[in-house]
Amino acid sequence: MEKVQWKVEGMDCNTCALNIHKYLEKKGAVNVKVNFATGDVSFDRHLTLEEEQLANGIKGLGYKVTGQHSQESSGKKPFLSTHLQRFWFCFPFTAILMLHMIPALHVHWLMNHWVQMALTIPVYLVGMSYFGKSAYHSIRNRMPNMNVLIAIGATAAFVYSLYGSLTGQAEQYMFYETAATIITLVFLGNYMEETSIGSTQRELNKLAKSQKVLANMIAFDDEHKEQIFPVENTQLRVGDLVLVRNGEQVPIDCKILWGDAHVSEAIITGESLPVHKKAKDKLIGGSVLTDGTVKAQVTATGDDTVLSGILNMVKQAQSEKPPVQLLADKISAVFIPVVLGIALVTFVVSWIVLNEFTEALMRSIAVMVIACPCAMGLATPAAIAVGLGRAARTGILFRNATSLETFKDIKQVVFDKTGTLTTGLFTLGEWQITDPSVTTEEFKRIVFSLEKYSNHPIARCISENWKIKNPLPWVKIEEVKGRGMQATDQEGNQFTAGSYRTAEGLIKEENHNVYILRNGVLLGWIDVKDEVRPEAKAVIDYLHKKNIRTILLSGDRMEKCKQLAFKLGIDTVIAEQTPEQKLLKIAELSEKTPTAMVGDGINDAPALAKATIGISMNEASQIAVQSAQVVLMNHGLKNLPAALGLGKHTYLTIKQNLFWAFAYNIVAIPVAAFGFLTPTFGALVMGMSDVVLAVNSIRLFFKKVV
Repeated sequence: MEKVQWKVEGMDCNTCALNIHKYLEKKGAVNVKVNFATGDVSFDRHLTLEEEQLANGIKGLGYKVTGQHSQESSGKKPFLSTHLQRFWFCFPFTAILMLHMIPALHVHWLMNHWVQMALTIPVYLVGMSYFGKSAYHSIRNRMPNMNVLIAIGATAAFVYSLYGSLTGQAEQYMFYETAATIITLVFLGNYMEETSIGSTQRELNKLAKSQKVLANMIAFDDEHKEQIFPVENTQLRVGDLVLVRNGEQVPIDCKILWGDAHVSEAIITGESLPVHKKAKDKLIGGSVLTDGTVKAQVTATGDDTVLSGILNMVKQAQSEKPPVQLLADKISAVFIPVVLGIALVTFVVSWIVLNEFTEALMRSIAVMVIACPCAMGLATPAAIAVGLGRAARTGILFRNATSLETFKDIKQVVFDKTGTLTTGLFTLGEWQITDPSVTTEEFKRIVFSLEKYSNHPIARCISENWKIKNPLPWVKIEEVKGRGMQATDQEGNQFTAGSYRTAEGLIKEENHNVYILRNGVLLGWIDVKDEVRPEAKAVIDYLHKKNIRTILLSGDRMEKCKQLAFKLGIDTVIAEQTPEQKLLKIAELSEKTPTAMVGDGINDAPALAKATIGISMNEASQIAVQSAQVVLMNHGLKNLPAALGLGKHTYLTIKQNLFWAFAYNIVAIPVAAFGFLTPTFGALVMGMSDVVLAVNSIRLFFKKVV
């Protein structure tokens, strides 16, 4: 299977997205995701499926694949290829046509039906080159879209007027301005919709723009003298050396080899305060050096960089459909045929009751023009796009849109202890050798040789403090979740560095962090000191204010966990849990009530995956990040309230949008059918309905959510 990502132009409504989705699935593509709001289309294809063949099929539906990997195609677009250009082309003709409706202007020559026809033809031809072509392709593929309604409505008005001109009955049949106005106003509405939706992508666009910058590449000449060459960061490869000066943007993910600096990672993490970085620290591409100069080595390029990962994650999440969208999708799939049926019934009944063909035709045209499947399709994607965009700007990444919606149901939050409620930045505390046959040097050598292979914060603290040059060579070494490191040396001796569970029965003291054993004999213990995250208390207080229960779930000793829980005001403590027990406990809690789990370690990964919503810190172990549905990017818990608030307010916005979309169509279609709306006014109102939804969604960018 190969992942394919496209940009597709020409999608005007959710029906268009559904058509593309159905086509790709019919051809054998899987994991199809189509977002008409952004134009992004992604799917997995079997190698037997040709990309070019699928792209041609999309073209046959009336759409255009303009680029791959979510990038816009380059090159100048032809005239009349955008809604704005089409609107400005049509507007002068339509404006002149409308002048005859203002008696004070005395433009009697505009009452001539041949003049009106001449002014309408350019507008009609441009309209049909877009709406008509799209409608034809959709009908041919038995997947009618919104443009069918516009094309039929405008054509009916134009042909009816043309019939009057050609048969000498122009005064009774003159509705040229109706055809022109429908086309012009719908182009305006489409442009306004495009602009409104486009503004929801601005935060992602900022991230995308920061991906392409010039880098100062370090190279060496024949005499091994250092040379600096400016190159685009897309040309860099892993292992290349770069120079980043004060005030410059970090061109790509890299690791500092020389120098130190203060770095603003606001564009990625949402954290405004600069972070101090020194040798061996990693720099994220897109961040900015606010002070200092460094030489660094490139560690990742292309889609492997942090920034690309963020962009792809957010775009994939925007393509996801939360459960609330399913009803709108089902209705959109049958909306066009139903509206055409209503328009036909309106025409027949009005003709019979009123005995006026003209009035019956105008009413049926009004029904077709005012109906708006776009509103139903736009309701969820617009809100999701804004919610995810603001989240990314704040330093919160959602892997899928479902997680964003699910936050509204969360009744309890479970926290891991080490690295989650505490900083995980340990300092070495007291330690003691309990076996007199072991020297201090030997004890440190054993401990370092074991802990250097672990990513656990406690292990990293110890190994960094007790670095030695000649570690023990192991035949086998592994990290057992919830217990610690276990290794075998060349002589067959068994070594362990783990929790009290590994030393139970060998010592009465249960409150130490790490116990070191050799062949089942206790060699000594080590303690480390950890600090509570400064934002932890405020986060717990916020959750209690929202009537959300808090639980501390840890593998640490009960005594330590109770001390921390009392300090922070956590409701419930569940301590001394293995990863298996954590998993079972989270499963039990999630079954009873929607539960969020916040963790960062390898031992948290299964529980994060099992929780209703798994939340991880970005500095967590990779497996924890991959297991979580939500990642907090700002080195702490402080954005957890914002994540909860954004989830709830995004869902509220979706509900508001869907209510407006359904209410609009339920009210507008009967009003048009009973003759209270002209086709011209209907076209204007139809375009505005999408704008209302987009504006309501954009409020999420500025709305207070915490």
